[in-house]
Amino acid sequence: MNAYDFDKTIYDGDSTADFYIFSLKRHKKIITQLPSLICAFVKFYVFKSGTKTQFKETMYRFLKFCDIEKDVKDFWSTHRKKIKNFYINQQKDDDVIISASPFFLLEPICSEISIKHLIASRVEPETGKYTGINCHGTEKVKRFYEKFGKVKIDEFYSDSYSDTPMAQIADKAYIVKKDKIIDWNFSAEK
Repeated sequence: MNAYDFDKTIYDGDSTADFYIFSLKRHKKIITQLPSLICAFVKFYVFKSGTKTQFKETMYRFLKFCDIEKDVKDFWSTHRKKIKNFYINQQKDDDVIISASPFFLLEPICSEISIKHLIASRVEPETGKYTGINCHGTEKVKRFYEKFGKVKIDEFYSDSYSDTPMAQIADKAYIVKKDKIIDWNFSAEK
């Protein structure tokens, strides 16, 4: 079994940011949320106050302006091409995608390209509220074990050393930078 992060790993970019921009072009009222988003950004990233989940919940307030089912479907019809070729060429039937992005956003594309196992952040598409912890860092390992038990991961791929907890439970791990795949350097995150 191989496991993959999604954004900037098998998807060329950040799917949540891309969906936000896609939605903003469609639903101009989203711009009214910009002041609260800027405040949340400054609070979390500049003053290091609050949690990433709190920041993301503020960002996800834009969802109330969307027709989620239609917008997500239309988004993937134009963004499917951003799934990286390296992944398509090595995809296996038992692959697992494990991501901090919302489940409702990733589930349609995973289904379309025959990925059967998706673990992602549980976010209510109507409200933007989390119904669990942001699927990031050690939470990914916890959620993986909850779903699969102590199943062995043959290979793990991510663009970020924040995923070191997942890399540590894999037999082999790789960092993905654009189209370049390199061995995981466990000493790099120290």
